[in-house]
Amino acid sequence: MRRLVLCGALVLLGSACGSPQQAADTSTLPTAPATTTTPPSGGSVVPVPPTTGAPETPASTRCTASSLAGEVGSVDSGAGNRYAKFVVANNGSAQCTLNGYSGFQLLDGAGQPLPTNLQRTEDPAPVPITLPPGAQAAANLRWTVVATGDEPVEGPCEPEPAKAAAIPPDETQPMTVAWSHGPVCGGGKIEISAFYPA
Repeated sequence: MRRLVLCGALVLLGSACGSPQQAADTSTLPTAPATTTTPPSGGSVVPVPPTTGAPETPASTRCTASSLAGEVGSVDSGAGNRYAKFVVANNGSAQCTLNGYSGFQLLDGAGQPLPTNLQRTEDPAPVPITLPPGAQAAANLRWTVVATGDEPVEGPCEPEPAKAAAIPPDETQPMTVAWSHGPVCGGGKIEISAFYPA
């Protein structure tokens, strides 16, 4: 009778009634109480999307001759020197990056190379430039029209170029730009800066 009363009490408490061995073998782990969030009066629970970080920017690739158009701008003169800017524009449909110096080879009307002695200057020095479609960059050019060494004083000091082959930084294929600024003396010496935003 005592066992039945005890078993009945255990049933009321939600415990299984069985042998003492079964009760010893059964263990119950405590659980944390459930928590609920009550929205403000009249409100509703709105799910918050996970944070994805900053929006991605389009990847840039190097500017190539096929994505650029170039020209040598107007010329300033002083003390036998000539100054101009070699300007390139991104004619592609995606942004591209320039970082460094352009190659620059003077050519005659038939596309044959003429004496060219390209010298890099660090004014300004190279920095990466991202060009969105339509944006421009420039490099400074300086050359002399004064004959030097054994160049003739009468007449042109060097053959007159008709164009130039310009190779974007870290590329191998050139683009052709017109040259209408006369001979380049000093064996075709041209000082060129790195590209900078124009």
